[in-house]
Amino acid sequence: MAEITAAMVRDLREKTGAGMMDCKKALVEANGDMEAAIDWLRKKGLSAAAKKSGRVAAEGLVAVASAPRSAAMVEVNAETDFVARNEHFQAFCAAVAEVALSTGEDIEAIKAARYPGSMDLVEGGSAYRTVGEQLTHLIATIGENMSIRRARRLHVEAGTVATYVHAAVKPGMGRIGVLVALEGASEAAVMETLGRQVGMHVAAARPEALDISFVEPAALEREKAVLTEQAKASGKPDAVIQKMVEGRIRKYYEEVVLLEQVWVHDGESRVKAVVEKAGSKLAGFARFQLGEGIEKAASDFAAEVAAAAGQG
Repeated sequence: MAEITAAMVRDLREKTGAGMMDCKKALVEANGDMEAAIDWLRKKGLSAAAKKSGRVAAEGLVAVASAPRSAAMVEVNAETDFVARNEHFQAFCAAVAEVALSTGEDIEAIKAARYPGSMDLVEGGSAYRTVGEQLTHLIATIGENMSIRRARRLHVEAGTVATYVHAAVKPGMGRIGVLVALEGASEAAVMETLGRQVGMHVAAARPEALDISFVEPAALEREKAVLTEQAKASGKPDAVIQKMVEGRIRKYYEEVVLLEQVWVHDGESRVKAVVEKAGSKLAGFARFQLGEGIEKAASDFAAEVAAAAGQG
């Protein structure tokens, strides 16, 4: 049997985009013949992952992972909602969230990290499949384009980072995920309960900023410009117009600022009052909704059929 070197594995990987372990296996099966190894990967569908990268991936899952005083959340996209029910895809999402918990929010760092539980023997010792390599393997296995779109990690020195997943397909993953960082010395169970309640509020109310100081200056200026023009249409004096704009800006804050919003659980209290009453401080939050901001190409099925039949 031909000797399979690390250089050969690396060369095959560069040519096909397949994972390292798959390349090693292909070379073994092909007795070191590079072209035969490429054919072996093609037959297994393992060298086609790169060709799928142009297809829109807006489905998938949002997954969360927790540790003491920390939590992480990732969005992993696929092309169809069927993949979200695939146990291999679900396991990958859970693993990526765990990696983000220790690695951080940088996607390239996550993809370069070791994929949990994977190991293969190559020349010179053991090597691990990276998250990126596992993603490539999964793309080839399932047959859809996939991507790790974004990640977020929150940490507090004293307190808790609670998680909430709306409409979870299984524990810790669904279409909407929320992280809530609470600081304070209250009992852990009390803070976890409050954090989950705030998470439910965030999922429903879709706040854009933690407090007024976090509102984007550009967004605020645009809002002021629109409100000013609307107020001017009333024909009232400038002093009155200014007061009208100030009142509407307060209403704007109540819509987009988490601490200024009305608590969805009672419809009366402000979020900041609820958190203060519990002896806690809301230090941060993050909300991921699956596919938000991704433009899907609208498809006309009848036109696609006609085009395929040569009638379009």
